[in-house]
Amino acid sequence: MRNVKSLVIGCTLLLSSASFAFADNGDTLKAVQDKGYIQVGVNGDLFGFGKADQKGVWKGLDVDTARAVAVAIFGDYKDRIRYTPLTAKTRFTALQSKEIDLLTRNATMTLGRDTSLGLDFAQVNYYDGQGFMVPKKLGVTSAKELSGATVCVLPGTTTEQNAADFFRSNSMDWKTVTIESTAELSQAFFAGRCDVMTSDASQLAGIRASAPKATDYAILPEIISKEPLAPAVRHGDNQWKDIVNYAVLAMINAEELGITSANVDEMTKSKDPKIMRFLGVTEGNGKALGLDEKFAYNIIKKVGNYGEIFERNVGVNTPLGIERGLNALWTNGGLMYSPPFK
Repeated sequence: MRNVKSLVIGCTLLLSSASFAFADNGDTLKAVQDKGYIQVGVNGDLFGFGKADQKGVWKGLDVDTARAVAVAIFGDYKDRIRYTPLTAKTRFTALQSKEIDLLTRNATMTLGRDTSLGLDFAQVNYYDGQGFMVPKKLGVTSAKELSGATVCVLPGTTTEQNAADFFRSNSMDWKTVTIESTAELSQAFFAGRCDVMTSDASQLAGIRASAPKATDYAILPEIISKEPLAPAVRHGDNQWKDIVNYAVLAMINAEELGITSANVDEMTKSKDPKIMRFLGVTEGNGKALGLDEKFAYNIIKKVGNYGEIFERNVGVNTPLGIERGLNALWTNGGLMYSPPFK
């Protein structure tokens, strides 16, 4: 009986150890404050989401998401972020190993990543879906015309499995060309090494925008998956996740309330209780997160609301030309929705 009890206890301890193998055990905020900056994992090669310009200035929707977190903590993002470009294959390992504090690299929230990889995803900052891009000279107008095609795809992503499911379910043959980095994959596609590129539709738009001649390529109408893209942190530090989560939600909530980087100062004079709480005129929200009471005000002042960061990085007046669609506010038929800040 004693041996049976020992075996049960031993198995329980083993399972507990496995369950918390990736636990962070907290205090990321203090570590970030002590060193004075956030180490952020980004794409590095994706126009509109994460890419440095010719002057070395980082730009993109994921970059602005990281800036919002930095502003929430430090009051500004200048000199408060260090960027680590990561491939799809290395992005989660870098977070698990504490090489980075935060991942804002167009990563899809999935059950497996949220559990077995020991990650926590914050609020979605871009609702996406997987699509296909082809050279217009192929004369293809539907993904269901791609039987026998050679397809460029990144390994270590959800796209390969999604594409395999799509081709199998439509009884079509296909061949894959897997290349690890987005930049190399784009070069292979534009050089004609494959007939098709498949990835998140936003990523295809970003890649097309950087093509030698963007008008030579078409993104097909089929969207074959759900890809909620969100910032990720290590499992086990609830305060850090809350900070990242509410930094993103602050930008969404500001758009709901009609608060922009241009009018935020004027809005601090509002007598609306919701706005007063949100901008820190009425105290409480900052203390709850362990931040300055004006954290949301600072985010909107220095980075902007969600509509602003969407339009300047990927919107209809950018080379990507993306409509708001699912990323519109819930009041406009989209999925962007913020809980109350109270």
